Amino acid sequence: MTTKPDPRSNPKPSPAADPQPTGDRLQKILAQAGIASRRKAEELILEGRVQVNGTTITTLGTRHDAARDHIRVDGKLLHGPEPHRYFMLNKPRGYVTTLDDPQNRPTVAKLLAEATQKKVTGVHGKLPRLYPVGRLDYLSEGLLLMTNDGELANSLSKAAAGVEKTYLVKVSGVPPASGLEQIRNGIMIDRGRLNEVRSGRRDRVITAPAKVELVRGGDNPWYEVTLIEGRNRQLRKMFEEIGHHVEKIRRIGYGALRLDVPPGEFRELTTGEVTALGRAAQGKKVVPKAKLPEFAQLKSPAKKKPSLPRRPRSPR
Repeated sequence: MTTKPDPRSNPKPSPAADPQPTGDRLQKILAQAGIASRRKAEELILEGRVQVNGTTITTLGTRHDAARDHIRVDGKLLHGPEPHRYFMLNKPRGYVTTLDDPQNRPTVAKLLAEATQKKVTGVHGKLPRLYPVGRLDYLSEGLLLMTNDGELANSLSKAAAGVEKTYLVKVSGVPPASGLEQIRNGIMIDRGRLNEVRSGRRDRVITAPAKVELVRGGDNPWYEVTLIEGRNRQLRKMFEEIGHHVEKIRRIGYGALRLDVPPGEFRELTTGEVTALGRAAQGKKVVPKAKLPEFAQLKSPAKKKPSLPRRPRSPR
């Protein structure tokens, strides 16, 4: 009696698996070369303006080797990625934290270009295409990081990193101690834009605990507030929840960095400062300098000049 061979005992050889593509995504290569942001680079690819080794690429996600492949945009050959550079900008009020604005408001990109032309900080040479790390709203001012290192920027912006950001906040009226304690422990705020309603209800979220310390008292006090997240208009929403309007916001700290340049000016970070940012992005503890620089402090209120006694009028 003959038995049929078990097909499982002699399986057919499987065809060789296709080798996995290596290299970086094309849009990432274009962004690293300073051609455009990654989103804009995707548009260039879809428009058929990018060629790799003579072939026009119109599909997103293809991988290539920037060191070996000949990549052209509008016929111009790429010369490899730009070196990463990192800057601290003191953003004034009245600028938007974008590279271009549909409403034609002043942008931080325009501010950087103007500052470079004036050479107010002594920065040499032409700056690469820089992108802001995080945001400061139109009316807020202070420390803003600018870089062409997309990976570090993304790492710093992730909520899981918990990078500390410190602000000076001027509030209208004196908040009660119970309200400040709510902010310290975490307070419920709107997730999206102010008064935004989604699916018939307001989308609410509780904030992470924050540090709040009084810096200057008075009818409209100043507080130093440290956050480990960066939700949309978070500071304004937190104080609105306890019944107080925020009049001014100035960011004075980011990780171990402290604001040390005048309004409207910027400087390049040192190697040590970039290393400290990398550590902060990994969730590691970093310690800023103990002494606050001038531009991270509140200015002393102007003293009123004593009025001179009036001279008696001489009789006529």
